[in-house]
Amino acid sequence: MAGSDASQEAAVNGPPSNAQSPKQPAFGRKAGFSRAARLLRHADFERVYQLGQRHFARHMTLFFLPGAGDARVGFTVGRVLGGAVQRNRIKRRLREAVRREWRRLGVGVDIVVNPKKSVLQAEFTEITQDVSRAFEFIRKKLRAGSTETS
Repeated sequence: MAGSDASQEAAVNGPPSNAQSPKQPAFGRKAGFSRAARLLRHADFERVYQLGQRHFARHMTLFFLPGAGDARVGFTVGRVLGGAVQRNRIKRRLREAVRREWRRLGVGVDIVVNPKKSVLQAEFTEITQDVSRAFEFIRKKLRAGSTETS
């Protein structure tokens, strides 16, 4: 019987593949941000804070600065928002919301996302909508700024 169960499973799911583990997506690597898409150095964060503009959303403040090349993002979640577990949960949720809306940005810009306390109680859809509206604002602002200088 065990042999027939395996053949039935193979008929439904296809032959087993040793090349892919069940935890990895089909395209070969986990979905996320490459190192080139992240702000990593303290100096980069400081430059965005000092020279950039701000956009206030319901659950977060975004600092942004036009940059050469591709868009990059960084997150700052202070201790005031809770312990390490809560802060890591906030960062995971923000990263996923940004990852879903990333393609809409379409311009070279450095962004620092600084969440507010209200993000702790916010539904994920609210966070995603906040990020989407903020990215749209940033995109329009940067396009308007580039046409003024041209």
